[in-house]
Amino acid sequence: MFDTRRLLLLVEVVRTGSITGAATRLSFTTSAVSQQLSKLELEAGQPLLERHARGVRLTEAGEVLVRHAERIETQLLAARNELEDLSGLRAGTLRIGTFPTAGASLLPPVVKLFKSRHPAVALTVRSSRFAGLRGMLDTREVELSLLWDYEWARITDSDLTVHQLIIDPPMLVVAVNHHLAERDSVDMTELEHEQWITREDTHPVGAALERACHAAGFSPTVSFAANDYQEAQAMVAVDLGVSFAPRMALSNIRDDVRLVPLTGAPSRRILLSHLAEQKLSPSATVLLRIFQDVAARF
Repeated sequence: MFDTRRLLLLVEVVRTGSITGAATRLSFTTSAVSQQLSKLELEAGQPLLERHARGVRLTEAGEVLVRHAERIETQLLAARNELEDLSGLRAGTLRIGTFPTAGASLLPPVVKLFKSRHPAVALTVRSSRFAGLRGMLDTREVELSLLWDYEWARITDSDLTVHQLIIDPPMLVVAVNHHLAERDSVDMTELEHEQWITREDTHPVGAALERACHAAGFSPTVSFAANDYQEAQAMVAVDLGVSFAPRMALSNIRDDVRLVPLTGAPSRRILLSHLAEQKLSPSATVLLRIFQDVAARF
């Protein structure tokens, strides 16, 4: 049987990159950390770390243990947070997660309405990308979180309960003087010869654009990969190309661009999620209903 504290100590060594770094962060002596790691290696029956001049490196056995130890750490943090909820240490506080485009569009009217009706409840909001939000649900750092998905990557995690709020349609962003600027709608098949301004490679919208173009029978010619939607709009405005974005991502529209509804491109779902095993607090239940009411009018 492994000692949990030693497993978590090994995780800290990996995070800091050295035994000395872990000792400093945890206010231990270096020798005390080394002794505990030696005992963990005895428990494992094989070496876990390779020492070198710049720090330490995990052995294959060490990698296995760290992977499991990180899961244990997540579960322990979740247990602590749940116990604090039960003990009342977080009474009157509701913690929710969001992502940037929802935080700039759907979330503000929800927060305003909730706070006007329930001013005694302290609302805490955390913003992150998908993986970060999913992790915060697991550790119960947030009780509810806004998430999104596309048709080729549906959220099917049985650990989550998912409430669909909005179908967020795609929009074509063009310069005010573009020949498509006054159209009521545009189909992807009409855009084969356009230059495209997209998001950086790892962004979901980049994948959505690639799929939409391929479904329309062509590959996109990318002239610029933007770090955010405002940057993309600025490049559209100076005729560097056209852009594709979900409608909710376009809450602050420049005067020198136009939005045109786009057919033949995927919509994304905007979702409110929580752990399936977790019974929602009364304040979270109320917030869920407010989200649904606001989303219905959005």
